[in-house]
Order: sequence, then C-alpha cells, then structure tokens
Amino acid sequence: MRPRLLHVCTVPITLKLFMRGQIDYVKSRGFTVMAAASPGAELEDVAQRDEIDVFPIPFQREPSPLKDLVSLALLMRLFMRLKPHIVHSSTSKAGPLAMIAAWLVRVPIRIYTLRGVMIDRRTGLMRNILKLLEWLACRCAGQVISVSPSVSEVMIAEKLCRPGKIKVLANGSSNGVDAEHRFNPALMDRTRAREIRDKLHISDEVRVVGFIGRLVSGKGIADLASAWLSIREQCNEAVLLLVGSEEKQAPVDFETMKLFRNDPRVRMPGFVKNEDLPLYYDMIDVVIFPTESEGFPNVPLEAAAMEIPVVATKVTGCVDAVVNGSTGILVEPGNINEMAEAVITYLRDPALCVRHGHSARERVLKDFRPQFVWNAVFEEYVHLLKQSGILTEELRPGYEPASTANEP
Repeated sequence: MRPRLLHVCTVPITLKLFMRGQIDYVKSRGFTVMAAASPGAELEDVAQRDEIDVFPIPFQREPSPLKDLVSLALLMRLFMRLKPHIVHSSTSKAGPLAMIAAWLVRVPIRIYTLRGVMIDRRTGLMRNILKLLEWLACRCAGQVISVSPSVSEVMIAEKLCRPGKIKVLANGSSNGVDAEHRFNPALMDRTRAREIRDKLHISDEVRVVGFIGRLVSGKGIADLASAWLSIREQCNEAVLLLVGSEEKQAPVDFETMKLFRNDPRVRMPGFVKNEDLPLYYDMIDVVIFPTESEGFPNVPLEAAAMEIPVVATKVTGCVDAVVNGSTGILVEPGNINEMAEAVITYLRDPALCVRHGHSARERVLKDFRPQFVWNAVFEEYVHLLKQSGILTEELRPGYEPASTANEP
C-alpha cells in the first residue's frame, strides 16, 4: 500500500524552493505525493520537476472572509475526492484553512508546519484574529511541526499550541541547505562570478556588505539604510549589495529606497534567480540581516554554507540560524548603532570573517544538510501512519545521517 500524502501551501514558490528534493525523497520511499497551491506556472514547474499531481486552489493572502470560505469549500471537496492519508499544510493562509478542512472531512493524519509566527508584528484586532486562526489550526492538526525552537517557544508562550503537540524535526529549518553542491565556495564558476562582479562594478579591492531577500518593510530595510549611513562613513572601501526585488505588499518607504538608488556605493541588481544566488554570495564579505521576525531564515544558512559571517537581529528564527560570537553576531532589533558596529567589526578584521565563516560552514555541514530534514519528515510520516494503524508494512529505509556526518 502506497500512503497518499497531500501538501497544501498558499503559493507554489513554497513547494518549488522550500521543498526542493524533499518531495522526491519521500516519493521514492513508497509514498504517493500530491500538492495543492494557488494556480500559476510555478505549480506546473513543481509537477514536472517532481512528477506529481498538482491541484490549483485559489488562496487570498490578505484576510478576505468570503474568498477564504470558497477556498475552504474547495479544499474539502478536494480532500473528499483524493482521500489522502496525510494532509500536510503550511504557510499563513493555506495552512490553517487546510487543517480546518482536513478535520471537517476526517482526514486521518493532519500535519501543520509553522514556517513562522503569524502574529509577529501585528497589533490590535488583526493580531487577535490571527491568534484565533493560528490556535484553530493547531487545534485541528494532529501534529504541529515548527521549523525552529524559537517559533515553538512563542507558540507555547502565547498558548496557541500545547507543548506535547509541537515539535522541531532534526535541527530545524524548512529544508536544510545544500552546502555540498549548490552553496559551496569551492565549486563556484569563477568565470561567471567575475562577469557578475564586473557588471556590478565591484572591484576586488572593496569590502562588500550584502543583503539578500525581499525588499519589504518587515525585513528591516529602513534600519539597514540607517546602519549603512554609519558604515559607509567609517569604511571608505565598503559597498552595499542589495539582492532582491521590491514588492507591493508591505513596501519599503520611498525615501529609504531613494537613499539607496542615489548612493554610488550601493549596488541593486534586483531579482536574482535562486540558482544564481551562490554567485552573489561569493562576492560578499559579511551578510547583514536586520529582519523583524522569521521562522527559520534560509539566508543565514546559505551565507554560512558560503563561509560568510552574518550580522542579524536577535529575533525569532535568527537566534536559531546564527550562533552569536561563533558564526556571526546577533544585535537587538532596532539598535542601529549596534548593527553598524557589528558590521564594521567584520569589515576591519578579515581574519575574524574567515574564522566565523569557517565555523558557520562546519555547523551547516554538521546540522543542516537537506537529507537530515528529509529523513526526519519521512520518519514522522511513517510513525504517524503506524500509530494510526494505516501502515502495517515497512517502507523503504530512510537516510542514514552518520554516513555523511563529515564533508567529503
């Protein structure tokens, strides 16, 4: 018997990026895997890449009671038709709706993955609505998986999920990071890296401060701009590299973006394909990550794999991704002077960059290989299937971490 697993996410980019390799890993070990997300070309990309059936379900990212009820009804109809043994949902809108729908139609195993905390940065009525939605999702789920210990702590402290129902798999993160093949400085295409560097007019003599991510207000871009003013004044050889695109949702204020655009020492290449990100990391001496909250951010792990220290805010998710004083420096959110001084410390001490960068890569290889996450997810599925009496036979064995504990 092949257990039927259905993933549900708000947008297909979650499936495409955060579940790269994981779907195929579980499928190859005896599962029939399917996925549902908002319609779009990326959903079809996932279908072709992982050779699975996908189902478009429209989700409205912002609160919209009528449209949300339509999405809920469509999910219930889909679940009744497909009869999955497991519904595994995540992300802010699809996550709770899929858990409610799965509970209503009595899907045997319901797993809710928290990739962040919805109530972060929210106040007033909206915060209360989101708290209710998060609590309801955890209530309807049979198992709640958190991508980081700090997210679990918030959920328990806010009484949104009871301690015995929530867990972190492996060492956390959504999907680990491929430090052996993709984010490996030893495997860089030096010709392409040089072409990009020349195109951006970044000479080998300058020191590069890098931010990689969406240019939205929640990523602390305004604080980054303020810190940069201090950094550029004290470090004449430094340039700032902003890799990412602006978004209409939660946009950065006009004056902040104007400051960046008018600064001759700021480089803004815009959107970069995920496949090309290692080439941009390769130019960076220190990553600055002033976000207001995260689940378990990928950028600090990717930077770590590329042997780059990270200056990040001491917020949910970042405290799990960065080891203060070993793989980077954690600063208080909103403390511009502390943030600037931490970056300047690295710019003025290349040897410290090397030491912390080396420690960071060692940690990623030891704790955050993608296979560790894939196997932990697979084992969780098997455990819940056996616990429910659905699975009575052994599936193919999973990954053995001990065999690749050290870098080849």
